[in-house]
Amino acid sequence: MFDMNPVQEKMNRAIDAFKKEIAKQRAGRANPALISGLMVATYGTEQPLSQVASVTSESATVLAVKPWDKKLIPAIERAIHGSDLGLNPLTAGDIVRVPFPPLTEERRKEIVKLVKQTAEQAKVAIRNIRRDANQDVKDQEKAKILPEDQSKKFQEKIQKLTDDSIVQVDTLVSEKEAELMKV
Repeated sequence: MFDMNPVQEKMNRAIDAFKKEIAKQRAGRANPALISGLMVATYGTEQPLSQVASVTSESATVLAVKPWDKKLIPAIERAIHGSDLGLNPLTAGDIVRVPFPPLTEERRKEIVKLVKQTAEQAKVAIRNIRRDANQDVKDQEKAKILPEDQSKKFQEKIQKLTDDSIVQVDTLVSEKEAELMKV
């Protein structure tokens, strides 16, 4: 018998991954999540910034990065400089401060565009989950495990689940766009 729970869980995971991805897009506030995933070259390997330093919000527009090892400060500065975030870190003793300049209208529009691209990727993932689930239902119908009428009902449920998930993604995009465009 076909089980809808795994389909629901996979779609929820796709939505959660999308939420995490758009949380990285900044509005006007400095959020530690924006830089904590940057990869820092340390001791011959690459590690996320969050594993070599603590990242905290010092104010609405400044993040403070305090490395566990002071020797890593130049590597942390390079990682922040090398990111595509357009940030210029400032070192003060054993703390690297990362000021966030106010967003221009043009940059806000670029970020909205990125959010919409990410949303499209999330929708594709959701549609792929639908395709796989529908294929499973059809395979079970072909193998005479499911009668044809039940197969149709499952496919309708899968489509409703897909539609609901895509509406959730669209809602998240609208909220993020409103947040980003608010000056």
